[in-house]
Amino acid sequence: MTEPQSISRPGAALRLYRDAPAWDGMRCAAIGGLVFEEPGAAAQLLVETLAVLKAEGFGGALGPMDGDTWHSYRTVTESDGSPAFALEPRSGALDYAALLAAGFLPVSNYVSSRARLADTLGEELVTMPGITVTAWDGTGAEKLIANVFAMSGSAFAGNHFFKPIGLDAFLALYRPILPMLDPRHILFAHTEAGDLLGFLFGYPDRLAPGNPAAVLKTYASGRRGVGHLLADQYHRRAIAMGHEEVIHALMHETNVSRARSVRHNAQVFRRYALMGRRL
Repeated sequence: MTEPQSISRPGAALRLYRDAPAWDGMRCAAIGGLVFEEPGAAAQLLVETLAVLKAEGFGGALGPMDGDTWHSYRTVTESDGSPAFALEPRSGALDYAALLAAGFLPVSNYVSSRARLADTLGEELVTMPGITVTAWDGTGAEKLIANVFAMSGSAFAGNHFFKPIGLDAFLALYRPILPMLDPRHILFAHTEAGDLLGFLFGYPDRLAPGNPAAVLKTYASGRRGVGHLLADQYHRRAIAMGHEEVIHALMHETNVSRARSVRHNAQVFRRYALMGRRL
């Protein structure tokens, strides 16, 4: 990812990334790092930035997005007012309204849902013949991330606004959070031969007081049914760890994970959108 351009005016600031993912085949820039303190200043800065991009030949702009979907993106569009959970993307109070005022519209929608863990379980443990689910043992962090990277490239390639990155960039994303990870919340599915079929990345919501929710952040698999197996295992293990609630975090509205979350009796408490503006 190339270095962004920082642009500021009194009452508003943003970062401009000129190598963003394409949108409907259009060359796009991404607008991130929003710091909007005054509505008029925010609107004017966005209008000026869009004019520059149009003059440079860009077909569209996406935001908020810090360059790509591997980094921070999305703005909150609806919320029940509950506090942010750990690693949830934050939005300024003026961000959504300012983007709408500048002609941006939602181009990709996401939700986070919450459920009592006791309500997520079916009557029977989900199993798949020949597949074993184990938790990370807490060792070999760099190898762990490399394995996740290898599977992520293929599992997420069909996602909206996906843009591949290199292993070094991927490692740089995860190294800062490694000390915060609880190995019990990171699961792997392997065949009897030891081949990796899927992974699940979760963590306790360390921002919450008392008994925090378990956050199911991401899971991916290379075989149908493995994701469901991992989620069921995660819910059961979270109960054993003493958690009472689970957050199904940042799901695209059309992804299978969203449909599974509904089946697990989870209720939406926050909605987000990636916004776009054609130039």
